[in-house]
Amino acid sequence: MALNMKPLGSRVLVEPIEENDVTSGGIVLPETAKEKPQKGVVLSVGPGDRDDDGKRIPMDVEVGNTVLFAKYGGTEIKVDGKKLLILRESDLLAIVSGK
Repeated sequence: MALNMKPLGSRVLVEPIEENDVTSGGIVLPETAKEKPQKGVVLSVGPGDRDDDGKRIPMDVEVGNTVLFAKYGGTEIKVDGKKLLILRESDLLAIVSGK
């Protein structure tokens, strides 16, 4: 997917990681029964906010990080048929380590 979107300020663009449609027991979950995803991959990062002197405050996340975010945080948008979220960095709860 060609992405021509750069968030402003301390915002990040995240692609939520959807849960499986089928449970381990083989039960198919309808869309209404699924939990809202709270984990996703960072696709784009804004430049960060400015401090009182006008200097940029660097962001703690980078493109490619897997993050946990607040359940009802952010603004949902659709790009090329995919659901994406624009979140403030403060809505991010943690960076998930691959180790």
